[in-house]
Amino acid sequence: MSPAPKKSTSSPAPVIPEDFVFGVAISGYQAEGGFNGPGEPANNWERFERTGRVEPSGMGVQWWDRIDEYLDLAHGLGVDMVRLGIEWARIEPQEGSYDEEAIAKYRAMMQGCLDRSMQPMVTLHHFTHPGWLGEDYWLDSDSPARFAEFVRRIVPEFTQYCNNWITINEINALSMATYLFGLFPPARNFAFSEATTASANLLHGHVKAYEIIHDLQPGALVNTNSAEVSIYELNRMLIDTLVARSQGVKRDELDNWFLSRKQEWYSKIASPKALEALGRKAVGRAYSKISSSEHSGKHSRKDRALEGLYGAIYDSPYESTLDFIGFDFYDPVSANHVSFPGQRTAGGRNWSLAKPLWDDGPDPVALGGYCDGLWSIYDGTPLWVIENGMCTRTKGGIAHPRIDGWDRPRYLRENIAAVVRAMDRGAKIKGYLHWSLVDNYEWGSYQPRFGLYGIDRERGCKIMPTDAAGHDAGGQYKKIISGLKTGDLSVLRGP
Repeated sequence: MSPAPKKSTSSPAPVIPEDFVFGVAISGYQAEGGFNGPGEPANNWERFERTGRVEPSGMGVQWWDRIDEYLDLAHGLGVDMVRLGIEWARIEPQEGSYDEEAIAKYRAMMQGCLDRSMQPMVTLHHFTHPGWLGEDYWLDSDSPARFAEFVRRIVPEFTQYCNNWITINEINALSMATYLFGLFPPARNFAFSEATTASANLLHGHVKAYEIIHDLQPGALVNTNSAEVSIYELNRMLIDTLVARSQGVKRDELDNWFLSRKQEWYSKIASPKALEALGRKAVGRAYSKISSSEHSGKHSRKDRALEGLYGAIYDSPYESTLDFIGFDFYDPVSANHVSFPGQRTAGGRNWSLAKPLWDDGPDPVALGGYCDGLWSIYDGTPLWVIENGMCTRTKGGIAHPRIDGWDRPRYLRENIAAVVRAMDRGAKIKGYLHWSLVDNYEWGSYQPRFGLYGIDRERGCKIMPTDAAGHDAGGQYKKIISGLKTGDLSVLRGP
């Protein structure tokens, strides 16, 4: 642990390192508006929206047209960073045709951050791609090369404004939601081989994007963030694939190394729930048959994707293609996301087997444990909390309180306190980004609300002075940021 900073005679010492970054996050498709309608850029969610399978994204929260208003809102919080996304479908609406006005608008967004003393962190792919690539794009053997072509074309447009990059958001969540749980188009269930193929191609795409960005910006920070899931094969195995070579693991040693890493993962961050243990065994068996680093000789699409990935990693000029360990923390315990039909939920009863987002339980202690565990497992590689947030429900303009009684100001205090305590225990954590600045489109519905500031959709997408549940979440975050930077720990205690 670093020595305590020297005390100043003029002001208290900061509780956090001087280079610690506080931020907020948002994504393009979820916030911008103007996708998948007549004459608008179409992405891979166009069929879902057109056929009524999901609530249309529509105007989003008008991020595209009101960017200065939103950046002023972020600046008022005192944050150091805004994570935003660029949308491939908007930039390249037809194959080979790039929209220069859209590129200029994204440049203006980044400049707007800099003008307000906030660093942009730019996500190049946040779950969506142009519709002309097809819904199964990431199953195609040429998908990594095609993504690399986009990155090579577009990143030079922004290097003057940004040196913090997320190549692809939550590769594990994207492959799971698409091919295991049927939530994202084309909505397949328990297609383990396809999930593996997509994950391998996505990881391969990340490796290529990492190389391109670092060739352009040797000092850039480049990463792919993971959605924390407690089952190893659905989470850490993907990140371990990217760091194996830097750990001295040879290609033909990967299978044994994965096994040892899996055991280490469960020994340091484990769930005692029976359903969780059953899920581990089922997923482990499925992936043990399809994820082997040894070539099966069948030359299947999955085999080719894995061979391409391992080749990209071990042929890369970079031993590691992660500059830090970035993770997104909500409720990582897989078993917690299963619900018995008919259970009470915010605003009624839930008749689905899947627990709604607004019933995900906060667990600051677990967040602190993940910080400790990841710091230990990844041998001191710096950590970033890229996303952390809590959901409430608003339906038809009516906000429904969470059934567990939690509110967002308490969530901020206790989760950030957990991060601070982990740093006190020795974990090197470089940043905390809250999801999200404002309510946005949560992948098929506007009912889930994550914003520090609510959006009143019934009154023309009006920004509320509170969060959607009526609490001063923005004020609380601002107070925490200011307090921790000036040595005031009392901001982490309740009112």
